[in-house]
Amino acid sequence: MIFRKATFSDVESILKLINEYAQQGLMLARSRNTLYEGLREFVLAEEDGKVVGVAALHLVWDELAEIRALAVHPSKIKTGIGRTIVEKLTEEAKELGVKTLFALTYQPGFFRKLGFKEVEKDSVPQKMWKECINCPKFPNCDEIAMVKEL
Repeated sequence: MIFRKATFSDVESILKLINEYAQQGLMLARSRNTLYEGLREFVLAEEDGKVVGVAALHLVWDELAEIRALAVHPSKIKTGIGRTIVEKLTEEAKELGVKTLFALTYQPGFFRKLGFKEVEKDSVPQKMWKECINCPKFPNCDEIAMVKEL
């Protein structure tokens, strides 16, 4: 298993993995354009030349960042890929000086195991929600806000 930063040649695989989960209502869809624009944010897991896991570290504001677009191929769930990707992104966040890391998720148990705590959406900085206006579920968000202080 190789963990590395994403490259242009990975975009189609990332798009397919994320949007398969999005079609099931398990995560938010991403457009090809969004992936290209944020490509530097992504870390992925590759096995035998195939993308089997991905997530991004999105810088939001002063010392605030989001773990987003976390997806692991269904055949690789519960193998530690998601955990390893989040750990790598957490280390990158620390190196950048991030103090608060958050995730908006439908899988709070996963993030809880990694030291995140569930918080009321109203208690988090408004900057966390700046991109929500583009979400098809806005303003009726049903994701759970999770925060980890670094």
